[in-house]
Amino acid sequence: MPPSSAERRHLGRRLAAATDAAGPLPTPLMAVDLEAFDANADDLARRAAGTPIRVASKSVRVPALLRRALAHDAFHGVLAFTLREALWLHEHGVTDDVVVAYPSVDAGALAELVASPAAAAAITLMVDDVAHLDAVDAVRRSLAVPVRVAIDVDAGLRVGGQHVGPKRSPLHDPPDVVGLARTICERRGFRLVGVMTYEGQVAGLPDVVPTQKVRSLLVRGLKQASQAQLEVRRREVAEALAGEVDLEFWNAGGSGSVETAAADPVVTEVAAGSGLLAPTLFDHYQSFTPRPAAFFAVPVVRRPSPQVATVHGGGLVASGASGRDRLPTPWVPPALHLTGLEGAGEVQTPLTGPGAAHLRIGDLVWFRHAKAGELFEHTRTVQLLEGDAFVDAVETYRGLELAF
Repeated sequence: MPPSSAERRHLGRRLAAATDAAGPLPTPLMAVDLEAFDANADDLARRAAGTPIRVASKSVRVPALLRRALAHDAFHGVLAFTLREALWLHEHGVTDDVVVAYPSVDAGALAELVASPAAAAAITLMVDDVAHLDAVDAVRRSLAVPVRVAIDVDAGLRVGGQHVGPKRSPLHDPPDVVGLARTICERRGFRLVGVMTYEGQVAGLPDVVPTQKVRSLLVRGLKQASQAQLEVRRREVAEALAGEVDLEFWNAGGSGSVETAAADPVVTEVAAGSGLLAPTLFDHYQSFTPRPAAFFAVPVVRRPSPQVATVHGGGLVASGASGRDRLPTPWVPPALHLTGLEGAGEVQTPLTGPGAAHLRIGDLVWFRHAKAGELFEHTRTVQLLEGDAFVDAVETYRGLELAF
């Protein structure tokens, strides 16, 4: 559950002390609370119970924070968003173990991969179709550099003829997976090293939302059914593959399903990223309670009435199915709310609630984003908060002029 008002006020005092000491900083001002970040890393490690955690970089997007997570004993390797990102992470020494979570058909990046034995040894591509292998062969001139690949197996729940879960891989049944595995093993220039089964319908759905008790009950039932079905399917796929190939890893899970994925004997590693920063979409999980660690601030620039304070910008809306849960949440000071008419705007965001009466022009209002890494697409630097001070300013991917 989200922190209490007292905890939010304590955070507000820390942020106020840090901004006062730092002097004027450009907005939107981004900050990560290192104490919360580290506490979340420890909690993910506890939930993983010894199963290695691969950091999902899409949910972080700040190299310094990726390095901080990887310095934790429970974490190893990165689950990257794109091949170009994986190449950059390897080239800059962030990690020598990168799994690209999504198939790549980026011809330029694939050409760079097959031209570098070091990169090809460190990076694993995700595939679920022969066409993904064809995309690699289309750009290489020789087979001297073997390409590591992993198969993405659908982890959705099948019930009543319907598919519940992310629409990712077309591979669901063991014969389909084995068919592609045999093709990979027989095809020169490729090495099958892993499998991924990402159960987004378990990892990505809050299940104890106070205002949605009936829906939460249904979600918990869906998760239990999905976990039971997936455990059987993972075992069946693993047994079918055992006669074909020796795998290095089996990746599964997300921040919302670390403990259930780690408990599956087939799974050798779990993935997590959002749980380090704890955006608002992770506020209402039965299995864990992370500490909010990522925030952004914008200044009050107008007072249309004594009951309304309007901030500059603020419309950092998360991806996914549109709805109020994708909007940023005013966090510090407490007792502030978006309006139903304007919501979070690109150029201005009016705020109401008891806290609005105490705001003055120039005051900062701190928000939480609905998702984790997406927040950092909107800034070049992030302030790192430790105690009551900003102890460092680190660059985001955008600050490094990277757009993955």
